[in-house]
Amino acid sequence: MFPDDAELQVSHETIYLSLFVQARGALREELTAHLRSKRKIRRGKTITEKGHGKGQIVSALHISERPAEAEDRAVPGHWEGDMLLGSGFTQIATLVERQSRFTMLIALPSRATDDVVPAVARHVQTLPDQLRKTLTWDRGNEMAKHAQFTIDTGVQVYFCDPRSPWQRGTNENTNGLLRQYFPKRTSLAGISQADLDEIAAKLNRRPRRAIDWLSPSEKLGELLR
Repeated sequence: MFPDDAELQVSHETIYLSLFVQARGALREELTAHLRSKRKIRRGKTITEKGHGKGQIVSALHISERPAEAEDRAVPGHWEGDMLLGSGFTQIATLVERQSRFTMLIALPSRATDDVVPAVARHVQTLPDQLRKTLTWDRGNEMAKHAQFTIDTGVQVYFCDPRSPWQRGTNENTNGLLRQYFPKRTSLAGISQADLDEIAAKLNRRPRRAIDWLSPSEKLGELLR
């Protein structure tokens, strides 16, 4: 009605809020009949998505924006990451370098971003500068504070599409290998960082066909010469 006057324009969210807020979330009965959904309680989009464990991540860069050198594995320093989940809300973080397949495993006390981001950052900070370029992660809220992670490490984070594990194929394959040590429905609560370092070392000594039967440790050493 007023395309040239911004002061007379409101979004649909503003209209919804003005109706719902006066009754603390419940519409008056006389208004309900006019709703297409006939719903008396309104839940915001972000709240609904968080109910499924996947809320909005602010300022997320999509995987399509990742540098071409990360996509074609031309240079080292591009990582894929995710959480490997155990029973009873236990978890560890897994990081895999795309060119060498070198793996890092990280103990986590919880799935909260306040625990995950600092723990992953501490491990990434132990790497030489040439191995700190990008990190590709799932859409989980555990990396919601990705901006702080980038400030702390210099590593830019890119996010996959929802429910698209093939976009982190190297990491998914590694997580499959890890099930040899951590079968599904096994609690990860008693696994120490020392235990994880030992298991990661075993994986990194295992020859891989994808890198001409070198082990990830050998391949990484070759790249860093």
